[in-house]
Amino acid sequence: MPRVIIVGGGLAGLAAAAALGEAGFEVEVFEARPFAGGRATSFPWTGPEGQSLLIDNCQHVLLRCCANLLDFYERLGVAGLIRFYREFYFIEPGGRVSVLAGGRLPAPWHFTPSFLCVKFLGFEDKLAILRALAAVGREYQLREELERMTMLAWLEEKRQPGRAIERFWRQVLVSAVNEELDRMAARYGLQVIWLGFLASAQGYEMGVPAVALAELYRAEAWSKFERVRLRMRAPVDRVIFRGGRAGAVVSAGETASADFFILAVPFERIAGLAPELGLDFAGWEHSPITGIHLWYDRPVTELPHATLLDRTIQWFFNKADGRYLQVVVSASRRLLELARSELVELAHGELAEFLPAVRSARLEQAHVIKEVRATFSAVPGLEALRPPAGTAFENLFLAGDWTRSGWPPTMEGAVRSGYLAAEAITAACGRPVRYLKPDPA
Repeated sequence: MPRVIIVGGGLAGLAAAAALGEAGFEVEVFEARPFAGGRATSFPWTGPEGQSLLIDNCQHVLLRCCANLLDFYERLGVAGLIRFYREFYFIEPGGRVSVLAGGRLPAPWHFTPSFLCVKFLGFEDKLAILRALAAVGREYQLREELERMTMLAWLEEKRQPGRAIERFWRQVLVSAVNEELDRMAARYGLQVIWLGFLASAQGYEMGVPAVALAELYRAEAWSKFERVRLRMRAPVDRVIFRGGRAGAVVSAGETASADFFILAVPFERIAGLAPELGLDFAGWEHSPITGIHLWYDRPVTELPHATLLDRTIQWFFNKADGRYLQVVVSASRRLLELARSELVELAHGELAEFLPAVRSARLEQAHVIKEVRATFSAVPGLEALRPPAGTAFENLFLAGDWTRSGWPPTMEGAVRSGYLAAEAITAACGRPVRYLKPDPA
């Protein structure tokens, strides 16, 4: 069988490896880090009581509409480790909680009874949001200029009140796309709303891993892929081209050859690995995510998660019995210059406004993770610049959430890109296989 080398052990590279491994290809994955998963992984940490913990670099969640990510988890046999929730909790400063959940009505009306009852929006806000949601159904995939305008411009066009923008649209979309509304292409915002909340009655359900992210890619999960080898701590320095084709990669001074290659690395690494591709990423930017881990001496909440309104922190996730919370801020550019102590103080102080128990609890330990290059910035005009899986070299392919996956920069987008690269290789071998799952209707 043909041999494939994949450079990069993030979700894109792993998805391609699983798909090709099942098809009988000999696959070798080179990953620079000591663990798989890329930006969606975990690392060891010593807890407040001296215990050894695996903590996520940032809380990653998915929606039920992420068909390809769920398919990848099924391939690894870990889909049962994803816990799905049907309720979204919105908390206002002071502690008032609203619950948004799907009901018995068919899509796209399944949210309507719950939405009309939430307390954090006024009646006029709700009517305006419902009008805009109706426009999403009319315009998604039909209106060409969505790629050239910002999501904020679209919302202003639809006359959304400031309170509706801040408390509904921003809370949902900034976390989903990891970009602010005034920088986000409207195409991506409408895609999230359509697929996640309107196209099907179950698409919105939020999946949260019940284990540390690294546990999803553990060695046992790969044991059934007899033809797939994961090489950790194996950074690749260069792709070698011979006779108009990719011929080998260089890692730690050694050369490894293959029939096909997939570069599943961040876009900023492509020029160093394969300048022969001639890809130009001038003007591309990153958007950061900041995760703050907080351990308290007692439980401070019984909620599994919540989105927090009108403040800097956007979400918290209950990681262990209400005592260990992970706080997340997406598109967190203005937090990058803050010191660790300032970020911990900010998160602790704001949580106390939403969760009264925090005020009397003692913060035992905290850890801050700034993912400066968490995703590419999904700005207007970028979609046309995202490269496809294929390159000018017939046996070299690209994968990563920054490629033309059909999705914004998400775990689903990364897996889609890996499947597309795998499909391209099977097609090049003359026996095409379809891996990509369609979006919900």
